[in-house]
Amino acid sequence: MSKLQLRAFLYQLAAFAILFLLFRYLIAAYTGLTGIWIPMTAFVIGTIIGPKFQAVRTKDGEKLFMKWLFNSISLKRASIKFVF
Repeated sequence: MSKLQLRAFLYQLAAFAILFLLFRYLIAAYTGLTGIWIPMTAFVIGTIIGPKFQAVRTKDGEKLFMKWLFNSISLKRASIKFVF
């Protein structure tokens, strides 16, 4: 696993965790769901909505791509900035 693949994995994990926790809170607070259905629904929504990160080798070198439900963009190594 290359450094860029590890970075893609960590970005995907962080994005899913944030969305899962957000949707879990929103579902628990604003719906009538109870028990196991709260985290199950948050998991499904987080999986569908969450961005997918992938490291790909191209002729220009290895690049990090992000695919999201609404668009697909190419991210250069130096241009990725996340503020947590």
